[in-house]
Amino acid sequence: MTPHLSFFALALAAGIGIPIMAAMNANLGGQIGSPVTATVILFIVALSCALGVLAYVGLPPKPLSAAPTYTFIGGVFVAFYALSITWAAPHIGVGNAVFFVLLGQMIAATMIDHWALFGAVHSPVTLRRLAGLGLMAIGLYLARRTV
Repeated sequence: MTPHLSFFALALAAGIGIPIMAAMNANLGGQIGSPVTATVILFIVALSCALGVLAYVGLPPKPLSAAPTYTFIGGVFVAFYALSITWAAPHIGVGNAVFFVLLGQMIAATMIDHWALFGAVHSPVTLRRLAGLGLMAIGLYLARRTV
């Protein structure tokens, strides 16, 4: 089954939002003198938005107990990301911070797909895929490199 084009657009929009969020939250952290407080505010706003969407779409058809316990740890990674990008961006720049985030995402996504971890669709690492990842990494480096 081919995914609907809207899912690709949604992922692209999320990707556009990541550096915007990083820049805004880093700025907020600098303005108030606390990256941690800025991140807490980010999560309060995010929780409010997510609750609004949940109210619109309704509760899930299955109970939370239907999901494996380890899946709830994803929130720890969100908190780690938000805190680390809020701390790093003012020191190394939003572009460099996002560059390393993207590089980490590419490496982790490749491993997750290759071993079908956490219920992901199996997509084995091939020479072609490694070449593509290498080209993406080089492209990210060139896009961020200052002359």
